[in-house]
Amino acid sequence: MNSGKYLIIIGGIILLLGIYLYFGGKLPPLFRLPGDIVYKGENTTIFIPITTMIIISLILNLILKIFK
Repeated sequence: MNSGKYLIIIGGIILLLGIYLYFGGKLPPLFRLPGDIVYKGENTTIFIPITTMIIISLILNLILKIFK
């Protein structure tokens, strides 16, 4: 049951971030770290946030271990 709560909370955070990015249009400074890959073509932009996802994963793991 606890894992279900965590999934709902994480999903809500991702939803809020998606709404912010959709209406804000710009990525916050957190998403411009060295190691994040950005490819801009003529009509396409591909963004792969490798470093950002590693940092977010570490932070979430620490938070979950604290509350466990």
